[in-house]
Amino acid sequence: MKVLILGGDGFCGWPTTLHLSKLGHDVVMVDNLSRRRIDAALQVASLTPISSVKTRIAAWTEVSGQSITFQELDIAKDYDGLRALLAEMKPDAVVHFAEQRSAPYSMRGQQEKRYTVDNNISATHNLLCAIAELGIDPHVVHLGTMGVYGYDGDGLQLPEGYLPIKVENDSGKTFDREILYPTNPGSVYHMTKSMDQLLFQFYAKNDSIRVTDLHQGIVWGTQTDETKMDERLINRFDYDGDYGTVLNRFLMQAASGMPLTVHGTGGQTRAFIHIRDTVKCVAIAIENPPAAGDRVRIRNQMTETHRIRDLAQLVARLTGAKAALVDNPRKEAAENDLFVSNQSFMDDGLNPTKLADGILEETVQIAEKYRDRFDPERVPARSIWTTDQKPGVVH
Repeated sequence: MKVLILGGDGFCGWPTTLHLSKLGHDVVMVDNLSRRRIDAALQVASLTPISSVKTRIAAWTEVSGQSITFQELDIAKDYDGLRALLAEMKPDAVVHFAEQRSAPYSMRGQQEKRYTVDNNISATHNLLCAIAELGIDPHVVHLGTMGVYGYDGDGLQLPEGYLPIKVENDSGKTFDREILYPTNPGSVYHMTKSMDQLLFQFYAKNDSIRVTDLHQGIVWGTQTDETKMDERLINRFDYDGDYGTVLNRFLMQAASGMPLTVHGTGGQTRAFIHIRDTVKCVAIAIENPPAAGDRVRIRNQMTETHRIRDLAQLVARLTGAKAALVDNPRKEAAENDLFVSNQSFMDDGLNPTKLADGILEETVQIAEKYRDRFDPERVPARSIWTTDQKPGVVH
């Protein structure tokens, strides 16, 4: 299968590129390298040393015998370039990772908010518009987020994207309908993913574009089977306040003798998935496309849920570190429950990697190995959701 991967140099995009290549797909990888430039602007770096794209691809060919084609292209700005690539390649599937992925970064200030909206929405719409204009029929697999649902804590199980409702007209007759689950984004980033849903819904209905939207949880872990094959292939390990996942942040604090900073009460429940399962889920999604004319297929890409304070205690037991509560820079519920259906992936054979499996120790080893690259000044969250909040104050 010919697969075009947009945003293939990123934390999820790079291991997915390698995984699909290993499975035998003909992979073309596109990226504008903006994530590397954001690192430079923020004066941070991945804990793990990230090779250039050229070195990464050469290393993959050397160790796997498979080839990957790379094109540097900003699909949010260069519509003609994207259109030309699609017309030439005529991919069977397009995996869309080409969006600014950080909620805290999207809330840093007006520039970051505007960039996130301009980049994310333009990238998605340019892709859909070009496919419709060309009249080609790739299956679009988009990496969305569980955050579109919001975290109300009402205890209801989140379905896979759609909500059945009953609508009553003026005469009292009741009609059954199914709508997109009402969105409740908690950041500008999550808002763009909510807006993506409407774009997908329209183009699936109007132009019969086949779309699978993956509502993904927080990714933990760093390595996949493919990225472990050579150090030049190693994946990102972000721990800073803007891009670092909560587990990475805790692990680096523990490795450096710092307290684990838990925002608020730590009662926020979130969905999680290991990076190994991310790449497997994308492969499963590609192999199970909706038919032309079908509605958007929405799949919840997560494997388990945890409260943040429970994660802190898990890392504390594993490393001997202590947890400390700090003021929460985000505008969110202090406590919430979260119940999520991921039945479609389970039905398609996903065998999840979970925290209880002990694989967290692998990530601990990475944290220890590259500890000399750690900058503790970059851990605290600097993005403030509202002006009356003060981040980082220890209770």
